[in-house]
Amino acid sequence: MLDHGGSNLQNELAGYIEKYTGTDGTHTTPIPNLSLIRATDGTELIHTIHEPALCIVAQGRKLIMLAQESYFYDSNSYLVVSLQLPISGQVIQASPERPYLCLRLDLDRHLIFDLIPSCQEALPKKTDSTKALFVSSMNQALLDAVVRLVRLLDTPEDISVLAPLVTKEIVYRILQEEQGQSLKQFAVSGSHAQRIAAAAQLIERDYNQPLHIADLSAAVNMSPSSLHHHFKEITAMSPLQYQKQIRLQEARRLMLSETSAAADAAFQVGYESPTQFNREYARMFGLPPIRDIKRLRESLDLGPRQGHA
Repeated sequence: MLDHGGSNLQNELAGYIEKYTGTDGTHTTPIPNLSLIRATDGTELIHTIHEPALCIVAQGRKLIMLAQESYFYDSNSYLVVSLQLPISGQVIQASPERPYLCLRLDLDRHLIFDLIPSCQEALPKKTDSTKALFVSSMNQALLDAVVRLVRLLDTPEDISVLAPLVTKEIVYRILQEEQGQSLKQFAVSGSHAQRIAAAAQLIERDYNQPLHIADLSAAVNMSPSSLHHHFKEITAMSPLQYQKQIRLQEARRLMLSETSAAADAAFQVGYESPTQFNREYARMFGLPPIRDIKRLRESLDLGPRQGHA
């Protein structure tokens, strides 16, 4: 829980994000792995493969969707993604007077591994599996560390020395929380979580190839039934659903950025049937490919693209 000092820290964080963004969109910073996001209006549902990261909203509110599960977070909470996941996100509270202001810190898995021995909580069992995404209540210690990291933007000469130290503290604070098990599970040697992470990487690498569950199970040394169970426990979807979301997002990118025709994009991402592609694309994005891309291009012409965090 946050006290009066926590509210002051939230206001300070919002002020820094406003200062170092100024315009809508995602802004990289001189601090490694740190991005700042600003939006003055609610956004459409944005689909992306979200890498492991900590996301903190200083002002506004956001909806995140993982498969059929929905998560809301605002300045009283924070979001952690501990495995690359195909998710959808939408800013649902923002205005020119009070823009949506968010911070995203990408998480380094090596740093997590190094810190785990210092944490008081025991490691989860190899057989335990926890969702690789969680929203937790903001606490003062974490918020204080995050604000100290962002303050370094005012003294860039200090970033190279102090930013790694403060980042280490931030990760430590997350690991100390009860839901830190979501991160710790991937550090347990031989755990189901480690194997699911390997399976997800294989699917992402070969997303345009046919997915054979027996081969994938053998590659990560799991039975097909165990793979399916733990994959769904961690990602909220089956391996085939995971592959489908990656395929459709990549097809959308190809059509939008490389002007590929819908049929060409479908074949490039692994679909054999354009009809099936069109049906699944419309189910995910709300419109058939041609109409969706036309709408996206028109909306992008109206202003900068919103960031995702």
